[in-house]
Amino acid sequence: MDPFPDSVLFCCDHNSVRSPMAEGLMKRMYGHAAYVQSAGVRSDREIDGFAIAVCREIGIELERHRTRSFDEMEEWGDDLAGFGLVVALSPASQRRALELTRTRDPEVVYWPVLDPVGLDDGREAILQRYRIARDQIRDRLIARFGPPHANPNETGGDER
Repeated sequence: MDPFPDSVLFCCDHNSVRSPMAEGLMKRMYGHAAYVQSAGVRSDREIDGFAIAVCREIGIELERHRTRSFDEMEEWGDDLAGFGLVVALSPASQRRALELTRTRDPEVVYWPVLDPVGLDDGREAILQRYRIARDQIRDRLIARFGPPHANPNETGGDER
């Protein structure tokens, strides 16, 4: 298991499904152990309703999440070099993260996670794809950082 980073940025294409789910899961599972944020290559969508629904099933609130892009992060003064770990959840976000950190310190890793957006084959089938993506992220978090903290809000750091 790798050392626990002091800060983590999750990224995907639009910051509307996978990266906000990862941000919410990380905060729920590890509390204040690390400063956690998420971003997208673009921020041209609102938070996805199915992502909200499957996270709500396990007690994670995403309703207040506001999408943002890498460019918006920079405009708002967030420095990508300030993150200890950048986790890309899509090939496009991995390319952009590597481009932005080419001369900087953050470790950039790619976690291939199912993109649940797409086929419209009934509400239950759609929800099942989102649950699969959510659970893939949870399993990756546990593999990288170990079991969730017993009382995650006592470890210091960021909370939504």
